[in-house]
Amino acid sequence: MATTTTSSSPTARPADERSVPGSVNIPIATWPPSARDAASLDPAPIAASIVRSLNEGLTANDIDAISQLFLKDNCYFRDHLALTWELRTLKGRDAIVAFLRDEAKDRLQKVELDTTTAFRAPRVANLDNVGNVKGVEAFFTFETSKGRGQGFMRLAQQEDGQWKIWTFFTTLRQAGEHVEKTHHQRPQGVNHGADPERKNWKERREAELNFGDGSDPTVLIIGAGQAGLSLHARLKALGVSCLIVDSNGRIGDNWRKRYRQLVLHDPVWYDHMPYLPFPSTWPVFTPKDKLADFFESYATLLELNVWMGMDIKSSQWDDGSKSWTVELHRRSNGKTTTLRPKHIVQATGHSGEMNFPSIKGMSDYQGDLLCHSSQFPGANPESGRQHKRAIVVGSCNSSHDICQDYFEKGYDITMVQRSSTCVVSSKSIVEIALGGLYDENGPPVEDSDIWVWGTPSEVLKAMHVQITVRQAEKDKDTLEGLTKAGFKVDCGPGGAGLMLKYFQRGGGYYIDVGASKLIADGKIKIKQGCEITEVTPKGLKFDDGSELAADEIIFATGYQNMRTQTRQILGQETADRIGDVWGLDKEGEFRTIWRRSGHPGLWIMGGNLALCRYNSRLLALQIQAALENSF
Repeated sequence: MATTTTSSSPTARPADERSVPGSVNIPIATWPPSARDAASLDPAPIAASIVRSLNEGLTANDIDAISQLFLKDNCYFRDHLALTWELRTLKGRDAIVAFLRDEAKDRLQKVELDTTTAFRAPRVANLDNVGNVKGVEAFFTFETSKGRGQGFMRLAQQEDGQWKIWTFFTTLRQAGEHVEKTHHQRPQGVNHGADPERKNWKERREAELNFGDGSDPTVLIIGAGQAGLSLHARLKALGVSCLIVDSNGRIGDNWRKRYRQLVLHDPVWYDHMPYLPFPSTWPVFTPKDKLADFFESYATLLELNVWMGMDIKSSQWDDGSKSWTVELHRRSNGKTTTLRPKHIVQATGHSGEMNFPSIKGMSDYQGDLLCHSSQFPGANPESGRQHKRAIVVGSCNSSHDICQDYFEKGYDITMVQRSSTCVVSSKSIVEIALGGLYDENGPPVEDSDIWVWGTPSEVLKAMHVQITVRQAEKDKDTLEGLTKAGFKVDCGPGGAGLMLKYFQRGGGYYIDVGASKLIADGKIKIKQGCEITEVTPKGLKFDDGSELAADEIIFATGYQNMRTQTRQILGQETADRIGDVWGLDKEGEFRTIWRRSGHPGLWIMGGNLALCRYNSRLLALQIQAALENSF
């Protein structure tokens, strides 16, 4: 049986195993046996046989027979809402049997192979990432008593020649008869016939946006970024009344106000939003202001209700009425509005409050000091000096982008790196990590999403160990240059690279778009492995006794847990009832976010555009179910 290697590139340091407090560093999966004579396999009858046996077991309610379809120990069943209204991953036959027998409130019914796109048809595939383990992959549809869903399975051949399920995934797409108002279910847009009181579209839209009928939104979403907009779009398609509020002046300001040179590091094929993908003329990498303008257009075209320039003055949950009372303050005119939504969604990003450092001597510094990278307006050398010195504390994406901006403006720039950073080139991510799934010739984005989310976290981690090795080989010169320059690189948790570091920590990485060469060439200097003990009037002092002088200092030190934003916006009592947000639980599912938070009527939504695209549907379905008391 093939096993996963955790070997790293020659230049990579030991993996940084830190994670969000309470998060679990999940293990790495073991590969199943590789199919014999894979080149001559016909995958369709193999998948059809498994589905037929599965349906027979379901019809007879024979859980033991169903369990025999899985590999004995090395197998996984991942379920997103379809059977329990929870996000679960079970490992091993015994756990799967216990789950199906004792925990699953809904039974699978009518499982059918799905061949509606070329990518979904059963095929012989690499079960690992490098082609050492061959098996069969197949998509399917299913029904339960609660609704309909999609699924994905990987099949492996045992030593005795029998085909068994290695990974099995079910995700809910429709609850009850509540279909999304898309395609054949799209709204009519007009009521034909004579009616003296009939309003046109503009009048109806203005009334909806302003809640002119005196009603309250059922769901109040805090935050008009990708998280809030994606969720509102999903809920609107289900007919649930929503309102987004945001303190910024314009939709998109959460991106528009960030540092001047910011461009998304993820490619366009990975970033599509629900219902309205980016056009085919869109650049591969999206500039921040272009994304901000797209967000405005998205809200307009999908008719989302958004009130900008709003502050939450107070909020109170009532256990008796199962609703909130929220007092809003409009900045433009000082007016106060009171709303009583059934649910609140905090969609303020996957991070919380900014990590503002408190260091001895900060108030005595005589230069320009910014306590957080989010405040950085862009390098500005127009100050009477020909050559300015800057220090950026931090070594992840924002720090690198800021350092590169400083260098381009002629500064003498030093980056302070206190621990280690996982570095991968943008080219390697596009070609190796995302290639074949999210690229110009890739499958429909929803098919790719099912494939990715249909991969249990332990298996995904094993795949990304292999991906990380391949990326490190491609980036070998860059990583060696960084190491020689004194910059410390790592391979992520367990050698699984950038994505797992993002999942487990929410940071700790840099997608290289140019700054690494500047570091390797000595154009961005590195101060590594020391803690700052004091801010002097002229710069920084470190625990090794050294000092650095600077005219400007930026702290690019990241963000706290998203729960800190809950405390700031909704109060300490509310924050105390929810768990820490982000990081993985013992089953490899994300904690608190996109699922029940621990506080009734309160949900957490966030993540990058791709995570929001998939999980917005899951959260919308849960809110809809809660409204109907289906939990």
